[in-house]
Amino acid sequence: MSILVTGGAGFIGSHIVDQLIKQDESVIILDDLSGGFEQNINRKAKLIKGDICDYDLIKKIFSENKIEYVFHLAAYAAEGLSHFIKRFNYNNNLIGSVNLINQSVIYNIKCFVFTSSIAVYGKNQLPMTEEAIPRPEDSYGIAKYAVEQELEVSHNMFGLNYIVFRPHNVYGERQNIGDKYRNVIGIFMNQILQNKPLTVFGNVAFPLREKTRMTESVIRDKVLMELKRVGLSGSENKYPAEISGGMKKRVALARCLVMNPEIVLFDEPTTGLDPLIGKAIHMLIRECQKNLNFTAIIVTHEIPAIFSLVDRVAMLYNGKIIASDEPGEIIASKDPVVHQFINGELEGPISIR
Repeated sequence: MSILVTGGAGFIGSHIVDQLIKQDESVIILDDLSGGFEQNINRKAKLIKGDICDYDLIKKIFSENKIEYVFHLAAYAAEGLSHFIKRFNYNNNLIGSVNLINQSVIYNIKCFVFTSSIAVYGKNQLPMTEEAIPRPEDSYGIAKYAVEQELEVSHNMFGLNYIVFRPHNVYGERQNIGDKYRNVIGIFMNQILQNKPLTVFGNVAFPLREKTRMTESVIRDKVLMELKRVGLSGSENKYPAEISGGMKKRVALARCLVMNPEIVLFDEPTTGLDPLIGKAIHMLIRECQKNLNFTAIIVTHEIPAIFSLVDRVAMLYNGKIIASDEPGEIIASKDPVVHQFINGELEGPISIR
């Protein structure tokens, strides 16, 4: 009784192998080591160095070993690049998968576990849920979704049990951070390890690259639009050390707005700024809120400056909201705690120690 793990020398596959070994399972790894490394391989597992596109090899593995489960993680994951390597993409990510599915049906395995991708959803389906309708927009996503459909057909026709999971920007130990195509987190980790800070553009673009399927051209247009909105046109190639404190606050605002949020929480947004710059940031927040119609919640001690910018004020005291009203009503409040805090008086129920 054996479990076949394709891509078992890779980042995710090697962790799955380790867990199976801990459960005293007999594990066979099939990996061509194009994206994985021998040092990732658990010594208690059997390594077969080979390609899932080699159908004769796949048939031999199934005929010589009683395979009960298949964990299929072998793939060439390069969404953007897949448009330009279509034949290579479909051979590796679709035909290779079909080779495994064929033998799994023939040998009546118990379950086929397939690593698909968030790429099957395409872009702009936020928030992403399992109920979202797959709309792949690149050759890689199309191949992954085709395998999912093939598994469904094989289940309906031949009773092949299967599980599909769709990871997205997984990161952790054994990740190949040198791969510039396959992991967004790794790209940024590699940049940090080389002491290369993110540019203004990179900071604002990060959530789009992390959470959406937008193309780089669309990301660029959207980032530049948000930088223009916050008054930073022409600053996209600057580094953090090259911009002022006020500009950094504007970058943070642009990075937030680029995701089209419905609610934004600002935690002391003007900390460390002089009064003039602080007022400018408050006014920018208010302007963006009105233009984009999101709900802004501002946590601040900037009293009374904030009163002219907000619609309602709530006061938190001892872990509870003790007042919530329009700014004018809060200013005129006769509650001793509210009155003392708003007017900055030393004498009153709030103990100053």
